[in-house]
Amino acid sequence: MNSSFGFGLLSIRIMAGITFIAHGIPKFYDVSGGYKFFQSVNLPAELFIPIALLEVIGGLAILFGVLTRIAAGLLIIEMIGAILMVKFSKGFVGGYEFELLLISIGITLVIMGPGKISIENYILKREIFPRGKQLYQKTYSSRADKI
Repeated sequence: MNSSFGFGLLSIRIMAGITFIAHGIPKFYDVSGGYKFFQSVNLPAELFIPIALLEVIGGLAILFGVLTRIAAGLLIIEMIGAILMVKFSKGFVGGYEFELLLISIGITLVIMGPGKISIENYILKREIFPRGKQLYQKTYSSRADKI
């Protein structure tokens, strides 16, 4: 993999991680309000705490580059749910454009992995789930053979 991709993912991971953490932590300040909000959009109130935990723990995983693909995949599912259950009726601008941006960042992280500067690659010396990286290398190495 080109080293610029490996290092370029760091800024994406940092901002995505901070964003999810920043949206997850405040949910714990007003749990009863969160339960009421979930009920108002016809979601089970019991999902509020797991979603808040997912945003904080998933954000930390992405930020530090540990289980990045799994965390990004779960957060993609959450963002799709947020769009379908809450944001879609508001339209694109002022509605679900932010969630789509987070989904696209998540897709990038699922495909490319955490990058070179991450706990997985820097400390463990390997990705825990490297499938996307292997697919990327096969695709671009086979194209190079044809040229």
